[in-house]
Amino acid sequence: MKIYTKTGDSGKTSLVEGTRISKSDLRIEAYGTVDELNSFLGLLADHDVNKKRYQFLKQIQDTLFVIGANLASDPSKRAEKVPPVQTSDILLLENSMDEMDGLLPELRHFVLPGGHVAVSLAHVARTVCRRAERCVVRLSEADEVPELVGTYLNRLSDFFFVLSRMLCQELNVEEVKWVPGKD
Repeated sequence: MKIYTKTGDSGKTSLVEGTRISKSDLRIEAYGTVDELNSFLGLLADHDVNKKRYQFLKQIQDTLFVIGANLASDPSKRAEKVPPVQTSDILLLENSMDEMDGLLPELRHFVLPGGHVAVSLAHVARTVCRRAERCVVRLSEADEVPELVGTYLNRLSDFFFVLSRMLCQELNVEEVKWVPGKD
């Protein structure tokens, strides 16, 4: 089977059920941004510091694929084979954040991305996640989007922030504090 079909050469693509839409459609933008986030998460997960949480990060990648499938589906024809985002997926993120927060010092300053490549990647994932969330919000204003998709992305961006702080601690690097007006 060839990977290229040439069916997208005219600027249109197919949703899961076969509906053809423009590649500039909000729906394509939303699931494309989720796909980008998933790629950055893969890069973050591959860092040695994440060996012990690799399976958890892989589970997040799986959920991002579920989100992508939901976003790549025509709401009027949504296939029953497309699984929904579950409340339990959100609770996993919240429980993980609570666990990490219990091990971290109280946050008393704004934090800049940096200090270590893995920490910076967690911040990249956080910002791409926020962009994906904004895309989903725009899409939901124009078309149907399962409610838990936006909730999950909102919680996931918070997770990446807490993870960035946890990575600093595990790597024994100082958080880069934002101190306005200081050189």
